[in-house]
Amino acid sequence: MLSRISLSRAILQALTTVLLLYSPATCQVDPPVVAEKGVSAYPFDFSQVILNAGRWQDNQNRAISYLHYVDVQRMLYVFRQNHKLSTNGATTNGGWDDPTFPFRSHMQGHLLTAWAQCFGQLGDATCKSQATTMTAALVQCQANNAAAGFATGYLSGFPESDFTALETGKLTNGNVPWYVIHKIMAGLLDVWVHIGDSNAQKALLALAGWVDTRTAKLSYSTMQTVMNTEFGGMPEVLADLYFQTGDSKWLTTAARFNHASVLTPLANNQDQLNGLHANTQIPKWIGALREYKATGNTTYLNIARNSWTITTNAHAYAMGGISQAEHFHAPNAISGYLTTDTMEHCDSYNMLKLTRELFSVDQSTTAYFDYYERTLMNHVIGSQDPQSSHGATTYFSQLNPGSLRGLGPAWGGGTWSTDYSSFWCCHGSSLEVNTAHADSIYYYDSNDIYVNLFHPSTVTWSAKNVKITQTTTYPVSASSTLQVTGSGTWNMKIRIPSWTSGASILVNGQAVSGTTITPGRYATISRTWTSGDKVTVCLPMSFKTIAANDKTSVAAVAYGPVILTGSYSSSSSTMPTLTLSTLKRTSTSALQFSGSASGQTVNLIPFFEAQHVYSNNYWTISGSVPSGTSGSC
Repeated sequence: MLSRISLSRAILQALTTVLLLYSPATCQVDPPVVAEKGVSAYPFDFSQVILNAGRWQDNQNRAISYLHYVDVQRMLYVFRQNHKLSTNGATTNGGWDDPTFPFRSHMQGHLLTAWAQCFGQLGDATCKSQATTMTAALVQCQANNAAAGFATGYLSGFPESDFTALETGKLTNGNVPWYVIHKIMAGLLDVWVHIGDSNAQKALLALAGWVDTRTAKLSYSTMQTVMNTEFGGMPEVLADLYFQTGDSKWLTTAARFNHASVLTPLANNQDQLNGLHANTQIPKWIGALREYKATGNTTYLNIARNSWTITTNAHAYAMGGISQAEHFHAPNAISGYLTTDTMEHCDSYNMLKLTRELFSVDQSTTAYFDYYERTLMNHVIGSQDPQSSHGATTYFSQLNPGSLRGLGPAWGGGTWSTDYSSFWCCHGSSLEVNTAHADSIYYYDSNDIYVNLFHPSTVTWSAKNVKITQTTTYPVSASSTLQVTGSGTWNMKIRIPSWTSGASILVNGQAVSGTTITPGRYATISRTWTSGDKVTVCLPMSFKTIAANDKTSVAAVAYGPVILTGSYSSSSSTMPTLTLSTLKRTSTSALQFSGSASGQTVNLIPFFEAQHVYSNNYWTISGSVPSGTSGSC
């Protein structure tokens, strides 16, 4: 006989089957059982979108090379040591996973997520094996908790006593224990969902039970004080656990992690971010949005929308990245913070998550994916070193004149991440984002497919029995072709970025009647499709400046969506003066440009290709950019 709990899950699974036409397309091994509220467009499952040859696939391949390479036994060392099990002769790691580092064991959560995404998209057996080897060992660690002196379900690389110290105001070792727990939980959840691993499910539910038990004992006041220490995306992962299981207790637990001093001003559309650690805040906003989708409470939605608008309008650099020395500053303060320690990678990783979550509830403009494209193409793609076979990552992307990219965190230092002696948060988030490039190119609803990004890729829309292959060298070229395999009546909605002018769309070489093409909106093609139909999108590109909010005479230069960087052979601490009228493209087959800066000709290249040159990213500007478009189709 079914227990009450298993019967409830069986009912939820049945309801989910009914809702599948109006919920995320999924080939997940163990998909969520609760549909999200307020959502009007859905991402395709990893298994339904494949990257084709191009820069995004290159970044993905380098990340996967590392995921295959990294030694799981080394990554288990701090867990086994902490839970009083044999480390099996494994070598210790350095950096942020050193056995003495305060928040060791966060990196393993990033790895679990990246392995799960790798398997979910590509069916990669090595990634699956790496993930399941780790989860089996983590279950063993939890099973030894009594001997280790830990409460049931606890799991991490440091003692449970750090939580007691945090709750009593006595934690002084630099640990951010809830941040680590979030990373571990998120990784376990992804392995459960995308691989269907029972050990991941077991370990996650046990750890979540420990979270619920521990936080339930704390007063509201104590919990609010605890949250003054970075706690990652705890509300997000707990809300996701509710979607996965249908058990509302996880929503109750998630709500305990709503940090009032940060969220209340944002609910009222007030920018009080100055002085706050940026990457501590963004996961709180993501959590609020996930709670909106679970409850329908629009206060949560307002928090997410307002935080996104405030951040992108008043705190973002031209490349989309945010923060200096990991912190927010006064609204619109940009020109005074063009320093070495700008644009922490994790900030952009989390802003991309927030952005795609917001798009799912509002497709009225292209604003969300205009920002997504700008940040992904420039900052995130540019944070990985293309000369590194394992996809080494920079923590900061420097914006000071004459900078040479590659700078580690204040706590640890270094340049680019290494195989076993870094393990910074940005190393982990880079592995995640570079195994998830397929997750936002296309969205869909009951009768529409949204083309958000122009990446070489193939999407399978199972509900319509349709496959669409996108072929492009964008942004080297201004065009992209989408070929349809399959037939039927449905709508293709194509993002027309706000930065373009004179955009056009052809179907089988003919202009489309009845389709309005407006920058900043999605253009809708409504037709009965035939297999072999080709849609050609042309997005003419031109030069423009993106001025620092607080100083119009200081600006970055863009060509379409691409931020351009001055490429120099030596360093200089002085910001050059760029004569804008001299800008020109010097190649039709590559993104190569030139201009006159401070009396000398300088080559300009994309920010995402400037890993190994002395670069200048913001300029003192003189004159006006050339008129017209030079990137027509």
